[in-house]
Order: sequence, then C-alpha cells, then structure tokens
Amino acid sequence: AAFGNVHGVYKPGNVKLSPEKLLTHQEYTKEKIGSDLERPIFLVMHGGSGSTDDEIKLAVANGVIKMNIDTDTQWAYWDGLRVFEADKHDYLQGQIGNPDGADKPNKKYYDPRVWIRKAEESMVARVGVSMDKLGSVGKYTKSTEPGSHQCLPEGSKKGMVGSVVS
Repeated sequence: AAFGNVHGVYKPGNVKLSPEKLLTHQEYTKEKIGSDLERPIFLVMHGGSGSTDDEIKLAVANGVIKMNIDTDTQWAYWDGLRVFEADKHDYLQGQIGNPDGADKPNKKYYDPRVWIRKAEESMVARVGVSMDKLGSVGKYTKSTEPGSHQCLPEGSKKGMVGSVVS
C-alpha cells in the first residue's frame, strides 16, 4: 500500500503527510484480518523529499518498509558534478592552459570518468544518508551474490520483508 501521493521536491512544510495516522491504520487492519504481524500493512512512502527526519522515523516505525528517494539521489548526482565544476572551473576552459601554466594539459579534469565519478560519489553518500534515516544501516549482510535476496536481514528467510531504500 502507498503512503503519500506526491513525487518531486517540495519545500519542507508544503506537503503535509501524517505518519502518526499510520499506526491507527495498522492496528485497525491487524484486528480486522486477525494478523499475527505487528504491522500487517507494508507501506511505500511517496513524498519523502521535504519530510523531516522525525516524520520519516515515525513513518518507518508505523509500517513504511520502502521509501522512494529518486528525487534526492538525482539532486545528489547533479550536486557532485556541480561542485566538481566549480572547484575545477579554471581547468575546464580548454584542453591546454590552466592556473598551473599556459602549456599545462587539462585532460585529467575534463575526462568524463573523473567528473562522473564525483557525481556518483555524491549520490552514494546521499543513499547512505537515506539508509541512516530509514534505519537500515547495519541490518543487511553485504553480498556479492546477484539476486533479490541479497539484502535480507541476517537470520531471516526468503519472503520476509525489511525496510529498504529504492
């Protein structure tokens, strides 16, 4: 089930989500379906950009198992590139010639592998922030095995659900 209905970025406070209501929904559903699960509704949070850390924490505590973070990771990718360009601006104006000398090459600055890597590093750091906010840091065993079960909490069985980031 989905919680929230917006995608994109909004100034904090412009979108009002009510994660405190989710617990009531969970309790009602648990009673009606006779579930043994404490939180029988597995919720996906939409509209997390602009939500406070406390709102995210409460949403997770009340049954959110996945939160979409595409808007935040897109910005982080761009921001990594933006910061690199600002820092290396004078080295990115031509193939030859920079503050170190008129005959100095700039290939190591305009090489896409360099600035794309800076964008990727920024995005990876932002994913780490989301993992921390969502409480998933340290819950999953690192795996090099391909497949959808590589992020299960230690000791869990296939088919069990934990909080994830996408």
